[in-house]
Amino acid sequence: MFLTELLQILSTEWAIRALLASSLVGLMCGILGCFIVLRNMSLIGDALSHAVLPGIFFAFLLVGYSTIGFFIGSTIAGLVTAVAISWIQQNVKTKNDAAIGIIFTAMFSIGIMGISWLNQSEGVHLDLKDFLFGNVLGISNEDIYLTFGIAVYTIVCIILFYRYLFITTFQPTIAETMGISAKTIHYFLMVLLSFAIVASLRTVGVILVVAMLITPAATALLLSDRLKTVLVLSGVVGILSAVLGLVLSILYDTTPGPAMTICATAFYFLAVLFSPTQGLLFKFSQNRIESKRIIREDILRQVIKTMPKTGMSKHVLSERLSLKESVIEKYITLMAKSKLLAYESDKIILTPAGIEKAEQLVRAHRLWETYQVKKMGLGSDQIHNEADQIEHFLSEELLDEIDKELGFPTKDPHDSPIPSKKTKVNAGATK
Repeated sequence: MFLTELLQILSTEWAIRALLASSLVGLMCGILGCFIVLRNMSLIGDALSHAVLPGIFFAFLLVGYSTIGFFIGSTIAGLVTAVAISWIQQNVKTKNDAAIGIIFTAMFSIGIMGISWLNQSEGVHLDLKDFLFGNVLGISNEDIYLTFGIAVYTIVCIILFYRYLFITTFQPTIAETMGISAKTIHYFLMVLLSFAIVASLRTVGVILVVAMLITPAATALLLSDRLKTVLVLSGVVGILSAVLGLVLSILYDTTPGPAMTICATAFYFLAVLFSPTQGLLFKFSQNRIESKRIIREDILRQVIKTMPKTGMSKHVLSERLSLKESVIEKYITLMAKSKLLAYESDKIILTPAGIEKAEQLVRAHRLWETYQVKKMGLGSDQIHNEADQIEHFLSEELLDEIDKELGFPTKDPHDSPIPSKKTKVNAGATK
């Protein structure tokens, strides 16, 4: 029953128009927003979105209530804002973010004052709320045509100029040497941004359009590090946010623009949690794996440097590593399955594989201590604790480089032998 009613609502003419407009805005803003976020232009996007209001005011004065007039006026206002911000940043001793704040707040204020003044005139009604927060449910066919045209133009431009956008985003200096003007591409992106903001006016409004530009892109960047994949994911997240937000606004009788923003934000936090490479759950899992690896390696090094032949009891090992005996027992069981150690007569004995791994750790520890003293100027009493931590993260290749840099030392600053790759560690060494 509920689903049937929803489908009936969505099949009405006004709902179809709203769905089309929302999907187009979500796709366009999602794709364009990737370059805005990667270029650290989020604040400029926010500025331009607010600065288009004077264009609407002056366009109404010249041509009356006209979608095309609002588009042209808003685009001009956006470009004037971009040029003014760039001029201040380049010619006046003012911080970049301060210049953005000065210009966009002034333009925004002019727009609000102008539209408020118009609304006081007889027979004139421009609903400022519709421009600030959007009114996708009241969108016209003319708005659809304009949004569709701008969306297609924006996406085609990104496809055609992808190479230029890519290199000026990540390597602007190299782009200049190749004859590609980073400044020209920057202003071209400003034009596309102005178009996208104007196309989004009726859907999410000037205040919330920045969310549709930034949030889907930020979400996609958490899910992939390949730009083409990021562009696709951002577009998909933008569409899903817009459509789902519209549906929720219809179901719960609320404003569509804020609902779309909330949906986009919800997708972002889902990515924050579940991203396969950068999500909090992934990092938590990786940290657990890393901490377990470090404990296993600490067990190996403690056994080999103290009692490699006679073995070590769980109690002594527990005291040395400040871990409960129950925890030690769990790791002993796991390491025994991995053939790194054996547990005989209540003593922990290293296997040949365990001895080989432990020797690598001792070598890493003592080489790093030697490097700290000889190359970093630290005292021998300052180095042990840090070496205990660093030894777990030194690759074999890096250790070879350190060994060569130090001239292949045979003893560390505590006069303990440094095992070579092939030489077994001195069983009686104590450091």
